[in-house]
Amino acid sequence: MPEQRLNSLDLPKDPADTRVVVAMSGGVDSSVVAGLLKQQGYDVVGVTLQLYDHGEAIHRAGACCAGQDIYDARRVAEDLGIPHYVLDYERRFKETVIDAFADSYLSGETPIPCVACNQDIKFHDLLQTARDLGADALATGHYIASRRRPDGHRALFRAKDPERDQSYFLFATTQEQIDFLRFPLGDMTKPETRELARAFGLAIAEKSDSQDICFVPTGRYSQIIERLRPDAVEPGDIVHVDGRVLGRHEGIIHYTIGQRRGIGVAVGEPLYVVDLDAPGRRVIVGPREALETRRMTLRDVNWLGDRPLAAGAHEICAKVRSTRPPQPARLLVGEETIEVELLSGEYGVSPGQACVFYESEAEQSRVLGGGWIAAARPQPGTMDDSRKSAAAAMAAR
Repeated sequence: MPEQRLNSLDLPKDPADTRVVVAMSGGVDSSVVAGLLKQQGYDVVGVTLQLYDHGEAIHRAGACCAGQDIYDARRVAEDLGIPHYVLDYERRFKETVIDAFADSYLSGETPIPCVACNQDIKFHDLLQTARDLGADALATGHYIASRRRPDGHRALFRAKDPERDQSYFLFATTQEQIDFLRFPLGDMTKPETRELARAFGLAIAEKSDSQDICFVPTGRYSQIIERLRPDAVEPGDIVHVDGRVLGRHEGIIHYTIGQRRGIGVAVGEPLYVVDLDAPGRRVIVGPREALETRRMTLRDVNWLGDRPLAAGAHEICAKVRSTRPPQPARLLVGEETIEVELLSGEYGVSPGQACVFYESEAEQSRVLGGGWIAAARPQPGTMDDSRKSAAAAMAAR
């Protein structure tokens, strides 16, 4: 008996017999995914997650998953003639993403809640919901490519459009999840996506892209943290890397590593936030060269290579910012720790951010996983010595 041909989603079924749940945010990208799959004859079901109390974000451009977005998703589903469900995930989202975001900031980190949302909500809870609905796949509007490997499993690759590539935010996706997920926009550009939205006659074709973290509609992170943890925000000292106390601050949540403006002190030279000492409630500042980092210790590493990650040094490419291209690096796997050494320095690396691994520097290179930055070491030299001096000086007080 001849083997059944694979459909456009690499599944051995006719499209009409293939149920696909589409995660619909109410934006252009996910709406086009639903339209494409409907056009290709799939059994499409739209699902939208209500993730937070959207009161103050309603009708505000640049925030996703708000009231207007739910309305837009429902309208698109009606226009396409597909069933649509809204699931209330507010409590789960607060416990898993928002609370963790606040705690991370209070510990002196710079968190990336979108990764946690993908990891714990969309690709965990929503994926299970899709299975419960009898779906063969869960499709999203992320700009990342997914392709079948010779062994039948799937691999992730950077998107065709480097300006839209979202692979940095999806490093924590597991192999089991990747095999169930589909990303129809991975080989498209944003202008092509908008053109399809127009061709489908969707009212949201010209809708602006989301810009803010969805639960921080004002863009001011400190406000949400102060509301969630009012007793945890404490003042402290602003300390130069040479040990001088330059002033006071009202809470480390108002600062991020690499910050140049709004530090609150002036000494006749440009100053940057180079470290945040949460236990000591200190904001450590210094010249730009004190920000350079080449080596990082990672936690919760997710490896997506074909073979298990063995001890030793591995040549990879890595990126520690979503807007930067991957750069050559070495992945150093020890018995108890995993580190990344960048061959060229990076400035303003902060604990809480992600370090994502790639096979090469090529535009559509394969994603090999990544991890969370637990500690970032400064470039060896005088700045490192200065930090130690500052810590010693404060400890003696």
